[in-house]
Amino acid sequence: MQMPQIPQPTYYIFKCEQSSPPGMPKPSCVNADTQGLFNHIGMSLMQKGLMGPVQLIRTSCLARCQQGPVMVVAGQNERFMYANLTTEKIDRILEEHIKGGVPVAEYLIPEQFWGEPQKLN
Repeated sequence: MQMPQIPQPTYYIFKCEQSSPPGMPKPSCVNADTQGLFNHIGMSLMQKGLMGPVQLIRTSCLARCQQGPVMVVAGQNERFMYANLTTEKIDRILEEHIKGGVPVAEYLIPEQFWGEPQKLN
């Protein structure tokens, strides 16, 4: 029996879901104000008919705690990290970047925190 081919997603969205215990010195991507962002992304993708072509993935720490909440949007040969997310920013990212193909530059993490990929030895 031959396995059917399954199309690859056009985009992967990796949303940091790290939650630090109260009293930790570093900020957390998930707190009382931001705990609904992952579900907001998922519901928005479903409502826009994008679930499938876009794969939403819950991740742990993406090591950009000071700029959180953060998410990475990865396409064929591209990776963008969005910082300081809100539902309004996510809605615009889904519309302009995911649907329109144009990253939302003002929401991208500053370059000093998101440089070129490290080289493998």
